[in-house]
Amino acid sequence: MIFKDYYKILGLETNRVSDVQIKNAYREQAKKYHPDVNIGNKNYEERFKDINEAYRVLSNNISKRKYDRMWNRNVGRKNNSYEESKRSSDSLFSDFFHIFFGNISNEEIPKKTEARAAKGENLETELKISIEEAFRGVEKKISLRTVEGTMKTLKIQVPAGIQHNEKIRLVGQGKPGKNGGKNGDLFIRIKIKDDDKFYLKGYDIKSYLNLTPWEAALSTKITFNGINEDINVYIPAGTQSGEQITIPNKGYKDGKGGRGNLILEAKIMLPKHITEAEKNLYKQLEAVSTYNPRIS
Repeated sequence: MIFKDYYKILGLETNRVSDVQIKNAYREQAKKYHPDVNIGNKNYEERFKDINEAYRVLSNNISKRKYDRMWNRNVGRKNNSYEESKRSSDSLFSDFFHIFFGNISNEEIPKKTEARAAKGENLETELKISIEEAFRGVEKKISLRTVEGTMKTLKIQVPAGIQHNEKIRLVGQGKPGKNGGKNGDLFIRIKIKDDDKFYLKGYDIKSYLNLTPWEAALSTKITFNGINEDINVYIPAGTQSGEQITIPNKGYKDGKGGRGNLILEAKIMLPKHITEAEKNLYKQLEAVSTYNPRIS
């Protein structure tokens, strides 16, 4: 008679197997013969249909009991011969299935085969930190809303010297996987923000250097509080507002063990309120000076 050995198709030698053994056998065979792995192989496509058909019958207690009675008559007894059932080219199921199981209700035999495990979707968010935090490294906390609607707080260790727009990856903190698949990952894009004192230009750190008129005119040495140390800076005589003083290797980390430059822009500052003595000194300077900044 026309018969199909579903146990043999799943790689099982007997029908004395548990539900778990049937499921494991199905997974192993489906992985081996899946069309995505064997693109263009028509024989493997047919085999994959047989595997799904076999699992559809054997994974359901009602259809399995019916099938086992036929299996014992055709395969279980020694010296029994049988003919493998064929299928129409456009059919998911063989002639054997349609003859013996075509009238089983949808509730009795599940329509869908077991879904493949899929990794969850990755997520991305941003974290803003100051230049000093980025330079030294910092631990931060962020709160995210989960797919269930609850809030989740995560600790993030930002490494020293991280670059602007660089991402930190938290494995498994993305959306949940499907059908037993792994969770997605969470990527945190670091945004380094400028502040009132420092701003970043590539690997260079820029800042303003406020000077009194006499410091700019006479020359002096001052101490500038840099991003991680105090730096002695020489101010040459006649320094103008807007002029830049470049100090090598005192800027931001370049990720290769070096550093950019510290660039200080001079700003000559005048006091808003002066004493009578100071006013008299300005008047004396006015009387003796021939300098006119409006004449080139």
